[in-house]
Amino acid sequence: MTNKAVLIFSGGQDSTTCLFWALEKFDEVIAVTFDYGQRHRLEMECASSIADEHGIEHHILDMSLLNQLAPNALTREDIAITEGENGPPSTFVEGRNMLFLTFAGIFAKTIEVKHLITGVCETDFSGYPDCRDNFIKSLNVTMNLAMDFPFAIHTPLMWLDKSETWEMADRFGKLDYIRMNTLTCYNGILGEGCGKCPSCQLRQKGLDTYQKRKMVNT
Repeated sequence: MTNKAVLIFSGGQDSTTCLFWALEKFDEVIAVTFDYGQRHRLEMECASSIADEHGIEHHILDMSLLNQLAPNALTREDIAITEGENGPPSTFVEGRNMLFLTFAGIFAKTIEVKHLITGVCETDFSGYPDCRDNFIKSLNVTMNLAMDFPFAIHTPLMWLDKSETWEMADRFGKLDYIRMNTLTCYNGILGEGCGKCPSCQLRQKGLDTYQKRKMVNT
């Protein structure tokens, strides 16, 4: 098997940071984006644009059934974006990372690629249970057994907070690129976003923290 990797790619801050990490580690990176009925179709357009700009082979796979099975604020306009009081927030999509990794694995096996990359993070996981390290390790074992294939799931951001994710982007010389060209905002606004939704607030807080730390250290 050649030194290739399949990246689960949304066009957001985390997965784009993982893209640049992967380009440093692997000879070839293939990006996979899932269409699961996102409210903001700009997400897929953003992913395609970034992939095209960097010469990355890019596939969009249909996962529309997920919208039917797991109503959530990322796919339904009639569900408000709220923080979870006794559980995950309304933006949590049940089973999303499990399905994304499984289908990415099926795709990867057909092209004999064992390395899978995802931008999940336990440090800033917002209460999403499928962003935790123990889940990823468990799924890795299950996929290897189910498909009899030596998958290796990489999670470059697992133990980083948002300020450290920005620091990684800066090390690659891509901080401003990620700041202006990715889509993380729950309200579908490119770049720095709406500034009000939980995703934008977490992203901005991380950037402010990193920039202050960088200023102190220079």
